[in-house]
Amino acid sequence: MATRRNIRYSPLPDDEREDEDDQDLRFSYTPKSTKRIPWKSIALALFLLSLGCVLLLLFYFVHTGHMGGDRSQAYGLLALGFLAFLPGFYETRIAYYSWRGAKGYTFSSIPDY
Repeated sequence: MATRRNIRYSPLPDDEREDEDDQDLRFSYTPKSTKRIPWKSIALALFLLSLGCVLLLLFYFVHTGHMGGDRSQAYGLLALGFLAFLPGFYETRIAYYSWRGAKGYTFSSIPDY
């Protein structure tokens, strides 16, 4: 079994920070793109969310027999509904949390078109 050596460590001198009031400008930079709201992307996300909800609602009505149609058509509506609903919900959620000012959410997380 290896023996532990008793080595005393000493802190390194703090020569880099002479003045505590002096801020490093690399960490205080805030780009303007974080404050800009991507309205086109939010409109697209809301459109995809509503289209997905409508397609999922149509799937439900066709699948339960309240509307005319074949069951295979219902599964097509289900697939298209999920493909439209999921990205719409995701980007709408990011936009909502950014608008509310939640920690970790910014409008720059939404791609701008």
